[in-house]
Amino acid sequence: MLKRAFQSANPFQPSFAWMGLSYFLLGIWTFIVLFPFYWLLITAFKLPIDVSQGPKYLPFIDFQPSLHAFDELLFNETAGNLVTRPYTNTIIVGIVSATLALIIGSCAAYALTRFEYRPKPGLIFTFLLCSVGAGIAVVQRVPWQIAIPIALAIYALVAQTIGKRFKGEMKNEDIAFWLISQRMLPPVAVIIPIYVLYQQLGLLDTKLALIITYTSISLPLIIWFMRDYFQSIPVELEESAFIDGASRYQVLWQIILPLAVPGLVATFLIVLVFTWNEYVLSLFLTGATSQTMPLLVSGQNATRGPQWWNISVLVLLMVAPLVLMAIALERFIAKGLLVGAVKG
Repeated sequence: MLKRAFQSANPFQPSFAWMGLSYFLLGIWTFIVLFPFYWLLITAFKLPIDVSQGPKYLPFIDFQPSLHAFDELLFNETAGNLVTRPYTNTIIVGIVSATLALIIGSCAAYALTRFEYRPKPGLIFTFLLCSVGAGIAVVQRVPWQIAIPIALAIYALVAQTIGKRFKGEMKNEDIAFWLISQRMLPPVAVIIPIYVLYQQLGLLDTKLALIITYTSISLPLIIWFMRDYFQSIPVELEESAFIDGASRYQVLWQIILPLAVPGLVATFLIVLVFTWNEYVLSLFLTGATSQTMPLLVSGQNATRGPQWWNISVLVLLMVAPLVLMAIALERFIAKGLLVGAVKG
């Protein structure tokens, strides 16, 4: 009887029992996913005493909703509005860095799918050594206007002389893997050199420092995602455009990028979420002037303990723009994430 209930005559139409079980499991998963957002929402409208007295689930029944947390953060009589500056910094840094990374990374991903590169590991290692040398010189108070040109001149000299004797080549796949491998390095491993560099350049506690850093760490992800997307676009479209007299830049901007809009939108939102919520780098590189929202949220853990009502309000303000963007761009996200799932 039970076995017959799960059997279906049509392989494309599940049985009633399987559908019921599927909806039951999906309902449980939906509850698990959405309940934290519900708890976050009702906590934002609780008084401190309502939070400390134990779990209260239903507004107007278990507790009376209050705007106490909103007044404390947005209309503080002594400190004023505590949210405007960090929120503005987060929006500017997140959108600008994600946009710059998307532009640079998309061009790099397109190049990796349409051109063959064969750099020599010896030359790459030489360039890294020159870069490290320039960084050390800057730390030792050598003006960067002098250190960087000297490092580039040394690299050019080595490349034109003994560089031609280096053996071994890297392919496009090796370059792509090397780029994505940079994400394996934890930020805390490089934060001290970055901090010292920005200190010497006078960029600490500036939005420019965060934009440069976030753009750099976002490039590997964008190149990896968009490389897979560009590979799904037929090369024959570009060849037809070349026959009609189009240049490489015209093909990229008028044919490839319009076709890649779903992938660009999905990748942009993924990178924006990473930069929007980034904490470690902003903790070291910012102060009161360029503080971002994650630092403001962590700052609510005061001597009295975590102020959950304030944290809930701040997290709601952080999540709301991303959720609205995801809803508005849902059709692009679905296409962008599914590309490359089926090949052949």
